[in-house]
Amino acid sequence: MSIDLNNMSKDELKSLIKDAEKALKTLETRRLTEAKKAAESAAKEYGFSLDDLLGKPQKKGSKSEPKYKNPADPSQTWTGKGRKPNWVNDALAAGKNMDDLKI
Repeated sequence: MSIDLNNMSKDELKSLIKDAEKALKTLETRRLTEAKKAAESAAKEYGFSLDDLLGKPQKKGSKSEPKYKNPADPSQTWTGKGRKPNWVNDALAAGKNMDDLKI
């Protein structure tokens, strides 16, 4: 494929650059996907997952149990950790205390 860049206008050159960058990104994404599949396949041959080989930590499945619930909507709960939900702030502003919200 031969393109005569000297006879192209500025807009044509900009368009060509944009198209080439897009094609390059697509190529890199495709090659990355292919490399990942090849690595997963190689790891599987030896009885491992790719995460096992890379030493990624397993996700912990346990979360803290909720300690508080919204009296107006019991489906809304809070563990007591992190930022207080709006319903907790609203209940406190209405004169309730944290003991009133305990499960």
